[in-house]
Amino acid sequence: MNLIKTGFLLILLTGLLLLVGAYFGGEVGIILALGFALIMNFGAYWFSDRIALGMTHAKQVSEESDPELFALVREQASLAGMPMPKVYEIQNESPNAFATGRNPQHATVAVTTGIRSFLTREELSGVLAHEMAHVGNRDTLIMTVVATIAGAISMLALLAQFSAIFGGMGGDRGRGQGIIGLLVVAIVMPIVATIIRMAISRAREFQADATGARTHGNPEALARALEKLEMGSQARPMKVPEAASHLFIVNPLSGRSMAKLFSTHPPMEERVRRLRNMPPNY
Repeated sequence: MNLIKTGFLLILLTGLLLLVGAYFGGEVGIILALGFALIMNFGAYWFSDRIALGMTHAKQVSEESDPELFALVREQASLAGMPMPKVYEIQNESPNAFATGRNPQHATVAVTTGIRSFLTREELSGVLAHEMAHVGNRDTLIMTVVATIAGAISMLALLAQFSAIFGGMGGDRGRGQGIIGLLVVAIVMPIVATIIRMAISRAREFQADATGARTHGNPEALARALEKLEMGSQARPMKVPEAASHLFIVNPLSGRSMAKLFSTHPPMEERVRRLRNMPPNY
């Protein structure tokens, strides 16, 4: 169900991009919008992991320096049938973790120093199973594509805003390029794109919870970990760019509640409820 929902929302987001392109230039605008998105996706595909690790100030660690963490990651990678990813650590007391990388062969798992003292070994292994699920489900690639398309829509909307300020795009107003169309492109479209991007992010979190719980074999361990991480993140929010917040297993920014439509993560109560409704020992 989450996969179907993700596919539908991604098609809808792409449709928005095509509509914005059509507004600016008809069929030519559609082609240019698609080309723009493809170029941005190409760059994001190859460099998204470096960007994410740089934004969070993560540092690579070796097996010699942290054999216990490596053993946990290797165990979950093996259970998921994936190669051993690179392991990074973020010097931060807030308990959290994320995964990145364009595919399982180029994956990275990063944990904060705070998570190590916050969770039991079983709970931390559940978190790592969740992160390996993101890698196996290609969520990093999916969210990179989603963020790129949404970013392209936002950039075109900014162009529309400049157009409104400096006298319009010109051309045949009979084709809908009037003030109402301009306002829709400049204001409404970016908001709708953001809502769709957040909805896809929430769907991928649900899917990673389910996949990670299956490979780990103990949904209760992940459920307990999520509850602890939620409390820890609220007590000690991280200072990370908002653009990187969707990567983490729980929202790292602050404990203040956000509108559901604009949240990168599903409600914690719903995530925990779904996990506890799963049978253990797959």
